[in-house]
Amino acid sequence: MIITVTLNAALDITYRVPRFAPRTAHRVTETIERPGGTGVTVARLLAALGHRTVVTGFAGGPTGEVLRRLLAEEYGTERYGTTERYGEKDGEGDGDTDGGGRRPDRADTPGAPGAGRVEEALTPVSGSTRRTIGVVDTATGEVTRLKEAGPVVTRAEWDAFHAAFTGLLPGADAVALCGSLPPGLPVGSYATLVRAAQAAGVPVLLDTHGEPLRRGIAARPDVVATTAGELTALTGFAEPVRAAHEARRRGARAVAASLGGDGVLVATADGSRRAAPPRPPGGDPTRACEAAVAGLLSALAEGLPWPERLSRAVALSAATATAPGPGEFDHAAYTRLLPDIEATEHPL
Repeated sequence: MIITVTLNAALDITYRVPRFAPRTAHRVTETIERPGGTGVTVARLLAALGHRTVVTGFAGGPTGEVLRRLLAEEYGTERYGTTERYGEKDGEGDGDTDGGGRRPDRADTPGAPGAGRVEEALTPVSGSTRRTIGVVDTATGEVTRLKEAGPVVTRAEWDAFHAAFTGLLPGADAVALCGSLPPGLPVGSYATLVRAAQAAGVPVLLDTHGEPLRRGIAARPDVVATTAGELTALTGFAEPVRAAHEARRRGARAVAASLGGDGVLVATADGSRRAAPPRPPGGDPTRACEAAVAGLLSALAEGLPWPERLSRAVALSAATATAPGPGEFDHAAYTRLLPDIEATEHPL
C-alpha cells in the first residue's frame, strides 16, 4: 500500500476554449471536474500502474463532498479500513467487496494497467476544499491555471489528521507528501510528517516548495522530488546537478529534479544520474512533474534501483503528454517508451 498525503487537496476544474486571450469573453466547449491536488493526482496515476493507494489529507465543504464523490465514482472508493462506500453506511454496499473493504476486480499486485485502486482516508475540515481552475487553449495546447488558497485548518483538525496518518503507517510500503500547505498549518508540518514516517520505518518522498521544502529537507526524507527552478530558489545554485547535491547536503538522502523536456536528474550518495525521453514530449509541465513523482514513488515502493526509478519516471511523464487530463496517461506510449529510456551518469 502507498499513502499519498495532500494537505491542500482540490477540486480540479478544466475549461477548454478554442482560443484563449485576455480581456475578452470565451465560450467554453468542455468542462471537466476531477479530484485534484498533487497527491490525489499521483494516487490516480499509481492506481493506473496497478498499485493500491490510500489518499489522505483534508476535505471539507461542498467542494470536498464533490471531490469524495468523484473518487467514489471512478474507483468505487471505500473509506480505508471499512466496507463503506461514499454516501453509504458501513456494510450497506452492493455486496461486491471481498469482506475487507476491497473490490475483487481490483488487484493488489502492481504492474497491470488499471489493476490498482484508490481508497480515501481524508480528514474532515470545517472550511471548503479549494478549487484549481485550468483554462486550456485547444488551438495551442497552452494552459492557464488559477489556484485558490484552500481552507484554514485548525489545530484540532491537524491533530485529527496526524492521528489518522500515523495509524496508516504500519501498513504502508511508501509515503508521498505532496503539494502546498493550506492556511493555518505551520511551515514545518511536512517535516513533522517526514519524522513520523521515518519512525515507522516507511520510506518517504517529499514534493513541495518554498519554506515547507526547506524545513522538510532538514528532516531527512528519503527522496525529495522537485523542479530545477525550485532547487535554484532553495540553494542559490543555477546548475541543476550542483543544486541537487547542495539539497542533499542539507539533509535529503536523494534529490530528484524535473528538467522539463530534458528529463529527470537525481543526486544520491553514489553520484548523479539523468534520464531523458527520446524527444521532448511537450504538454502540460505540471502534469509531467506529477507523473514523474508517481513513477519515482511506485519504483520506491517496489524497491527498484535508481536507474529503473528514473526510467519509469521519465517514461510516465512523457506518456502524460497526449492524455486528456490530470491523473491519466497513455499506457501504450508508456510501455513503448520504458525500455528505450536509460539513466546515465551525470558528473558534478
